[in-house]
Amino acid sequence: MSSRDRLLLLVVGLGAGFLSGVFGVGGGILVVPGLMMFVRMEQRRAHGTSLAAVLPIAVASLVTYWAHDHVDWPVALWLSIGALAGAFVGASLLAIISKRNLALVFAIVLAIVGIRLFFTVSGDGRGEITVLVALAYVLLGLVTGALSGLLGIGGGAIMVPIMAVLFGIPSVIAKGTSLAVIIPTALMGTVRNRSNANVDITAAVVVGVTGVVMAVVGAWVSARMSDAVSNALFAVLLIAVAVRMLRQAWKETTSARGQ
Repeated sequence: MSSRDRLLLLVVGLGAGFLSGVFGVGGGILVVPGLMMFVRMEQRRAHGTSLAAVLPIAVASLVTYWAHDHVDWPVALWLSIGALAGAFVGASLLAIISKRNLALVFAIVLAIVGIRLFFTVSGDGRGEITVLVALAYVLLGLVTGALSGLLGIGGGAIMVPIMAVLFGIPSVIAKGTSLAVIIPTALMGTVRNRSNANVDITAAVVVGVTGVVMAVVGAWVSARMSDAVSNALFAVLLIAVAVRMLRQAWKETTSARGQ
């Protein structure tokens, strides 16, 4: 790994950490395209490395949210049960799904999340956790865990709005709870990805450790920034990355057909 690559990894880690703290996501949404575009890492390896890098970043962000009592632990427990199984499934799919399809799925997820952020989402408090509600949390965890293992993202970008809209959990608590779920999910996915040789541990450590500092800064900013402004900025970033990845996938497809 060259000095230039190390420097670029530091930049990716700083950006991912900040996003994790501000939006309650693991940071993989930025790490995956960052590794691919700047470090020129192979796609499957970028997804696996991203999930490993997400782990320390999510831990740092969680500590800050937990210190402000912004984590719903009973909800996190039920979500984690589903997410752990989902992460195993997603990481297994990563080893067999084509790079083109992987890029398309990732870009579509980015675009959907980006568009959703333009709409205000808030909750006024969840109700009692009945058996049916607990099963719903497990199902949500299963879906986000699978996407986490497959796409190298923590899953917070999907969990946070669903927790707010469907379960009435306030946004700030949904973010903290999401981070609590991301940690075991990222750990499970990383173990599975490493067995499939889809993780660059050195790169993951550089990105993850660098992101820890900015995760704390991002969580501090989150408590003071307008939700409308932060969501709009994040949405623009996600849509821009999605468009770039879709264009790249299209070019590769066109090139393959021409050969």
